[in-house]
Amino acid sequence: MKLADRVIVVTGGAHGIGRALCKRFACESPRGIVVADLDFDRAKVVAEEIGGLAVACDVAKEDQIQQLVADAESKYGPIDLFCANAGILVPGDLELPDDQWRQMFDVNLMAHVYSARAVVPGMLERGSGYLLHTASAAGLLTAIGAAAYAASKHAAVSFAEWLAVTYGDQGLQVSCLCPMGVWTDMIAGDHPEAKTLQATALQPSAVADLVVESIEAEEFLILPHPEVRKFFQNKASDYDRWLRGMKRLRAEMFAE
Repeated sequence: MKLADRVIVVTGGAHGIGRALCKRFACESPRGIVVADLDFDRAKVVAEEIGGLAVACDVAKEDQIQQLVADAESKYGPIDLFCANAGILVPGDLELPDDQWRQMFDVNLMAHVYSARAVVPGMLERGSGYLLHTASAAGLLTAIGAAAYAASKHAAVSFAEWLAVTYGDQGLQVSCLCPMGVWTDMIAGDHPEAKTLQATALQPSAVADLVVESIEAEEFLILPHPEVRKFFQNKASDYDRWLRGMKRLRAEMFAE
């Protein structure tokens, strides 16, 4: 899909990867870009920079995503590309409270379900449309020290796969973005996994450049860190060996 004259919605568009996507998409002469975020003040700043529309939205609430879609279509017309990009990470293992598990699944998975419910019927009726789901390399591998994040991102990848399989022959294209470390607030700090991710972290702008290339090529899996493909292949070819390697990595990380 070429992005010229397209209507694009980006959730989590005020910060990090979402902000970079909005700015990069604006270079492609779209019809309109909607910057959706809980942080409405910052969303307005990004929207003003690119000549887009800012919308306050809590993606964990389906009615707010439905309103987001209505606002976008009222301003620009039917949505061509919906980027379910908003995500959260709370480190923690078995002791993580249930409400934080639910929050991560609400934002990292159910928000993708809600957006698909809101836009896929119209896309199928028109015979074209594109979904970009931001997951994580954790959705293909795992996230040491962040059980709920790993589980919710695996679910996000699985849902994106299901959408591609179910609707791909009806004009719907799906891409799933799975980066490792990107220089955003999500990898800030000095906890062991953050420091590991920082070692190979990319700038959000580099991720956004690759996303545009991949959408034009209509590729499902977008891997800003090429090594993730090798890690994923190693996992598939010998699961037990991969698990042993991840155990060693965890021991090294927490030994520090």
